[in-house]
Amino acid sequence: MKKVIALVSLSAAIAVSSNASAVTVTLACGAVGQELELCKAGAARWAKKTGNEVKIFESPNLTNDRLGLYKQQLAAKSSDIDVYQLDVVWPGELGQHFVDLKGKVPAAEVNAHFKGIIDANTVNGKLVAMPWFTDAGLLYYRTDLLQKYGFKSPPKTWTEMALMAKKIQTGEQKTNKAFAGFVWQGKNYEGLTCNAMEWLVSFGGGTIVDATGKVTINNAQAAKALDTAASWIKSISPAGVTTYAEEEARGIFQSGNAAFMRNWPYAWALGQSSDSKVKGKIGVAPLPSGGSRNAATLGGWQLGVSQYSKNQAAAIDLVRYLAGPAEQKIRAIEGAYNPTIQSLYKDKDVLAKNPFFGSLYSVFTSAVARPSGPTKTKYNQVSQAFSSAVSDVLNGKMKGQAAVAKLAGDLNRIKGRGW
Repeated sequence: MKKVIALVSLSAAIAVSSNASAVTVTLACGAVGQELELCKAGAARWAKKTGNEVKIFESPNLTNDRLGLYKQQLAAKSSDIDVYQLDVVWPGELGQHFVDLKGKVPAAEVNAHFKGIIDANTVNGKLVAMPWFTDAGLLYYRTDLLQKYGFKSPPKTWTEMALMAKKIQTGEQKTNKAFAGFVWQGKNYEGLTCNAMEWLVSFGGGTIVDATGKVTINNAQAAKALDTAASWIKSISPAGVTTYAEEEARGIFQSGNAAFMRNWPYAWALGQSSDSKVKGKIGVAPLPSGGSRNAATLGGWQLGVSQYSKNQAAAIDLVRYLAGPAEQKIRAIEGAYNPTIQSLYKDKDVLAKNPFFGSLYSVFTSAVARPSGPTKTKYNQVSQAFSSAVSDVLNGKMKGQAAVAKLAGDLNRIKGRGW
């Protein structure tokens, strides 16, 4: 794994030299899609405004790799990184390493964000991070191909989606053998946990572990959900889908080689870029129902200040700036990153670039949280056990019922005397 630290010149030398108290803050940025580019640009604006300097720490793409690296840094009480980009499921596990922002960020700023996301960032009464952007799984589809094959609207159920994907795939493969009906994130990592949570909830199969901490995965609907997903492979999804993360799925869809894709909102802006083969031909809809409801997994990233930072005041100021309305608006317009500030969902400039932010608003506000709250510091073990069990079903090693029964036993062992 490469650890890349790139120094980005973010302020004129004259401004820095004239500011005797100027400091250097190191910010960890993700690099999926346009994340790195937008992170650098936002940091540059803050540096110009304050006369400080920012070093960008380029984090690994895969969430699991990023978490492993961050845990090493934090366990060593390293001051190398001042501001960390945190997944919405990490506060419970990593919160003890971060500065309590309550009182350091004005209440009015905190209250502008969705309450549920502030709650997710609050651990034992301590606000360990500020929301930066939120996420929820979405169904992307080719508007031109739905029309071509006689479908008037996107699918409402997974059964409908599979039938539509099969019909379109069969027709398109006559001239394009590489064409797939449906691409998604099937690699064994946190992204598979997100996809499979959507299947579970949409079929009425629960959330792996419920809000009280009870392991609920061993049920017929959960098994049915996993078996349904396994049936897509080599039918409407390529065999290789079990190796795909977000960018692999997006690459196939954006090159014109898939009818449907499950991905996060960031894929919208890239799909509309000048080099996209499907520009102007993309629709976005809620993910289909398995019979119970539509379900999208809550994702998103936050910014937290390390307790080991030697420049905490400047780091807090950077977090407030990046998480503020002006930066969130820029990121929404340029990269389709969903704001966590409620008022931006009524902003005409944001809606002009991302019309689905308005039409799918309820998808983002009712997204389903992964069970990181009830499982606390053991969430990562729970997620890894879950994604591995799902992976076994997708790869034909187990059937759904056997997988959920075994998984329930594994999760109860991880739980032990309690979470």
